Amino acid sequence: MLAFAPLHTAASVAATVVTWLADTLTPLAGGTATAVAIVLFTIGVRLLISPLTLAQVRGERRRAALAPEVRDLQRRYADDPGRLQSELFALYRRAGANPVAGCLPALLQAPFFLVMYRLFATGDGHPALLNEKLAGVPLGWHLGDGLSGPVLALFGVLLAALLALAWWSSGRARRAAAATGTVAGTPTEGPGAAVLGRLVPLLPYTTVLVALVVPLAAVLYLVTTTAWTALEQLVLRRPQPASIDVR
Repeated sequence: MLAFAPLHTAASVAATVVTWLADTLTPLAGGTATAVAIVLFTIGVRLLISPLTLAQVRGERRRAALAPEVRDLQRRYADDPGRLQSELFALYRRAGANPVAGCLPALLQAPFFLVMYRLFATGDGHPALLNEKLAGVPLGWHLGDGLSGPVLALFGVLLAALLALAWWSSGRARRAAAATGTVAGTPTEGPGAAVLGRLVPLLPYTTVLVALVVPLAAVLYLVTTTAWTALEQLVLRRPQPASIDVR
């Protein structure tokens, strides 16, 4: 368990912050203070890691802009894998769009999401957090614990929100791939591209599946972080106007 000590410590610190927020909000939010604190804490963390997201988007745009040249190189050196790799490396280096470096921001975000999921799914560092209630339903309540009226109503609204967000994100991924010829900044031609093109639009729906098995606190986190991601896609990944060459 020693390997998980840093994760436990981070979850404990996060729990302390959420508890402080809940105590501060209690005069205004009453019994919903802890739920509101979870939402605000999630937004705060997403703001904290927004520079990483911006770096990831910039990397995707650079790689997407190079997609036509990548496809041309793939056609020209289809029978010479060694030369193809050399030419691709040179192309990315000239454009400052290292494909490996583009994955780094996403990897750096993973620990933040892991800590938050562990806190809201297990109450790690502060089990009492999941004993608080929202609309009469404990934050530690799972759908499998019983389907009373309040549980169905609350989970139904949250699951419907997740489903709507997943549908929007999936549709946007399909439209972006069709418009740019890339999936997440990767050309849609070549080995495995067809499979990737089918899988990427389905990924947003995994949050709905996860929400079916985690407690209410984690569902609140999922709705908040998914809505934030949709907002980032709308703002940061909006189509860029074509540059006009004025001579």
